[in-house]
Amino acid sequence: MRSLMDAAFNGGPDGDLTDTDWNHSLGGTHVVLDVGGEIAAVAAVVEREIRFGGRPLRAGDVEAVATLPARQGTGLGTMVMTAVNELIRDQFEIGLLGTGSQPFYERLGWRIWRGPSAVRARDGLHPTPDEDGYLMVLDTPRTPVLDPKAAIDCDPRDGDSW
Repeated sequence: MRSLMDAAFNGGPDGDLTDTDWNHSLGGTHVVLDVGGEIAAVAAVVEREIRFGGRPLRAGDVEAVATLPARQGTGLGTMVMTAVNELIRDQFEIGLLGTGSQPFYERLGWRIWRGPSAVRARDGLHPTPDEDGYLMVLDTPRTPVLDPKAAIDCDPRDGDSW
């Protein structure tokens, strides 16, 4: 899976995949698509507590979505994300991901979170304005009614907190 992710991300517009990025995908549930004995697409869902307007929710955080470069644009990413959506709807209160590819995810039911983002720390909230407009959510049957412009925050982690 790491080799696939390196091939998909390294040299891309968002920069190379780091070990920290890889580590964000560990400890959760991995969706792996095998085509002819080759891992062709992957994604991971990791549990995180995300607060919306101060209200903590158990979120399925999507990490490490990747398709082999030679197979991109063939629907494999959609297949993996369809399985991810089902997993999140079955097991979490809400789905979360950060991306610059909003149209891909919007057509799969995700929506851009319109509120400001921040990271929680011992000394309070630290705004993350660079993430505003890049965070997306997926509602589940357990998602409460949320103000779509409410502040959203997460715990810090190594590398990118979001």
